Amino acid sequence: MRTGEPLPAVGDVLAALATGLWHWDTATGRVTVDAEAARLLGLPAERGTLTEAQVRARLHPVDWNEITGVVQLAVAENTLAEVRIRVMDERGRVLRVVRSRSKPSYDAEHGAYELIGTLQEVTEPAPGTPAGRSAVTGDWRRSREAFLLDAGRALAEARSTEEVLRVAAGLSMPGFSPDGLAVFAAQGGRLRIIGHHGQRLDDDSPFSEMALETDYPAAEVVRGGRAVYLSSPQQYRSRYPLIWPLVEPFGRRSWAFLPLIVAGRTIGAWMAAFTYPVAFTPDERSVLTTVARMLAQALSRAGAAETERELTDGLQRSMLPTLGPQRLPGMSVAGRYVPTGGGLQVGGDWYDVIPLPGGGARANSGQGRFALVIGDVQGHDVRAAGLMGQLRIALRAYASEGHRPDAVLSRASRFLHGVAYGAEDGQGAADLRFATCLYAEVDPATGVLDIARAGHPDLAVRMADGTVLRRPTAGGLPLGIDPDSDYPTTRLALEPGETMLLCTDGLIETGGHDLDTGWTRLRSLLEGDRGDLEELADALVQGVHGPSSHHSTGPLADRREDDIALLLLSRRADDGGGAAAGRSVARRTMLSVAQDEPERVALARQQLRELLHDWRSADQVDSAVLLLSEMLTNVLVHTDADALLVAEVTGEPGERRLRVEVTDTGEDLPHKRRPGEMASSGRGLMLIELLAHAWGVDPRGEGKSIWFELYESEGGEGEDGPGALPGGSADLA
Repeated sequence: MRTGEPLPAVGDVLAALATGLWHWDTATGRVTVDAEAARLLGLPAERGTLTEAQVRARLHPVDWNEITGVVQLAVAENTLAEVRIRVMDERGRVLRVVRSRSKPSYDAEHGAYELIGTLQEVTEPAPGTPAGRSAVTGDWRRSREAFLLDAGRALAEARSTEEVLRVAAGLSMPGFSPDGLAVFAAQGGRLRIIGHHGQRLDDDSPFSEMALETDYPAAEVVRGGRAVYLSSPQQYRSRYPLIWPLVEPFGRRSWAFLPLIVAGRTIGAWMAAFTYPVAFTPDERSVLTTVARMLAQALSRAGAAETERELTDGLQRSMLPTLGPQRLPGMSVAGRYVPTGGGLQVGGDWYDVIPLPGGGARANSGQGRFALVIGDVQGHDVRAAGLMGQLRIALRAYASEGHRPDAVLSRASRFLHGVAYGAEDGQGAADLRFATCLYAEVDPATGVLDIARAGHPDLAVRMADGTVLRRPTAGGLPLGIDPDSDYPTTRLALEPGETMLLCTDGLIETGGHDLDTGWTRLRSLLEGDRGDLEELADALVQGVHGPSSHHSTGPLADRREDDIALLLLSRRADDGGGAAAGRSVARRTMLSVAQDEPERVALARQQLRELLHDWRSADQVDSAVLLLSEMLTNVLVHTDADALLVAEVTGEPGERRLRVEVTDTGEDLPHKRRPGEMASSGRGLMLIELLAHAWGVDPRGEGKSIWFELYESEGGEGEDGPGALPGGSADLA
């Protein structure tokens, strides 16, 4: 080269050295090759851009699988990625062997690799020969490390025996991948195949199950705990002459049988078979031994996890009822239980459906009465599950004796206090436990619910038109804290077409929610669902965190933050006097406000807003809430009685009527006054007269009720409209 002449182009230099240049971007899935690289890949010798699929079709599948591991290891170590690749022709034969060297980079934001490298043809020695191994010593060691890294991660992530066997069948070892695999398990003096790949085995095959005393390599490995390597058919035939005629038809040339050992105990054997001779050098034996150890650990973990799941399923089946709609006349019930993901995957949440006796003093209350129970024992461990089972049996016993809901919970609290507070944990300290619970006695003939609650979340009701309301109920302390605690009873009515939801706090709070935001999420699920009761139960669990079955375990359960239990009770619309065709469906809410519970006035306002959530006029909703607040406050301030609120919406959307009635036992009727500008009271009836379309005060046998009505349509009903006294209220002062 004469001084001053420019250097030749890089591509020309590489072409002169029979070296191709390529660029691979996994983000776009495109591979750019120059003419020499295209030629080495068996394509026309011209520059071009290929897809990953086009490149992959030219490479041996085993080598393609190795590329990913080598690239990941090179990125982790900040080194070059070097790998030997067999290029295949259209008929699947090896065309040539090329060596690839590249410098990969990783884009963490997009999860993509970018590689720029070279391809150079190398001479391919025969597989398994010393020349072949010495030619690829560097590639072999790097590929081995990458392979073991990937194999270890894949086996560690396998969650069941089936997954472990699937991973084992897909292992592609660097340079000497087996063509046949089999995993043997030793059980009860027998050896049986639990997984295989690369050969067909019938159920009646002699290899499917055999005695440990059989003169077979896998049986010998299990008996002695030492690997057996057979490098040639002659070696196999001379060492195991009786079994050789059965092995010969598979057409293998080399075999490795390795023990699967866990904690010093041999649990089975692993066979790797090859269609070409393998000398089983120390490096190759090291890889096989390492894989066998990882495979044994993975099988052991999977077996333990499956045993736990079987135990969990058994506990759940024994502790949870089988729901049957045939015993609930006019009603349907559905339940779900999803355990927490930790440990045994069973905890303290439960539900139950209890048939109640119909005789005695309560014989006239209707046939087919039953109780719904849902609760949550503190903790997510075996002790919580045990206490849950005991408490469930106790509740069943007290309910079957015919006790009222308040008495059932009082007795259950005394029982749990005696059981839980006498126990100790593993360190000798007291293991104090309590439980929340909601007990609802149901009369299917009338839809009446008598409810007692022990520190448990309130129930919710989806009305026939899809409106969802939380139903506040009186309650006491969680069970087991105070053996003398009282549990007041609240009576509600489930109307035809309505559905009631009972659940534990796991359904509400999972996913980082609190009680308010979690309820908002559940409310949207309840309002949006129009399927049957079973579909609604699945939708609630799935809406919280993924698909579920009646009693879920496995990957879904592993994401649990808390146990989940839920019960749904629906009263059929065509039963018990349901709405006839063409007749509008009413929304109704009822709430009591005692003299010592002024905070329930705010709850009443919230209930009314939820009842009117789709009312056309927001101003009318504000007016209704203001008038309700005035009426309830008037009872608390001017009487010594408690107040009972009943609010009802009837009619078709756009033409609906709201009627709000507050009843108390006070004898004094309210009077309209003329307060001065500085007066702090006396404007309640003035506001009602001004804002309501109709209102009135009705004396009762004991006490009175004051009511008002608002009409959704323009102008309301009648010609007088808001501000005029209705004819039925002429007796007001």
